[in-house]
Amino acid sequence: MQARPHGLALAGLGRRLVARLIDIVVVFLLNVVVNGWLAYQLWLEIEPTYRAIMADPLTAETDAASPRASWIYLTMLVVATALWCAYEVPALANSGQTLGKRLMGIKVMKLDDTAPLGGGRAFARWSRLGMWTPLWSCYVGFLAQLIYAGSVLFEPKLHQALHDKSARTVVVAVPPRQFQQAETSAEENDTSGGRR
Repeated sequence: MQARPHGLALAGLGRRLVARLIDIVVVFLLNVVVNGWLAYQLWLEIEPTYRAIMADPLTAETDAASPRASWIYLTMLVVATALWCAYEVPALANSGQTLGKRLMGIKVMKLDDTAPLGGGRAFARWSRLGMWTPLWSCYVGFLAQLIYAGSVLFEPKLHQALHDKSARTVVVAVPPRQFQQAETSAEENDTSGGRR
């Protein structure tokens, strides 16, 4: 029998994946806007090498990236990390839902109680996954993020990824609103009936 933290069903892995993909698209679009100027500067740095390779792929010299290009790329990764943090941490801290999670009807909750995560726990959960982003420049960051995200496949009991385990959180399916409204109405009727 599947565990039901706080009486709620665990979020399905497919819904979690789609929610994460939606969030990736949102953060990517934020990066296009915020990192656009830096991307243009990076292109100006690498464009001569790119054109030389395209003109004559066999004999063109492929110089290592200039120090300026490396610094621009690293700055873009740091900005991307900050944007991801600014997008995900406050949303999880307050409601337990990013846009992707809201659209997919899932929510991050504490294991111990139903109170909102709060900033500390939301940051702890995000940081295990997000702080690897600046290391994309050497592929270690991307590999670490794949391992963290994929770890959910090896935890059948509560479907906790490593970042969920470290923050003591669980991802649950949110009941449809009609059921929530019906439960709220029933509770209000019980309380008002008890006062009579």
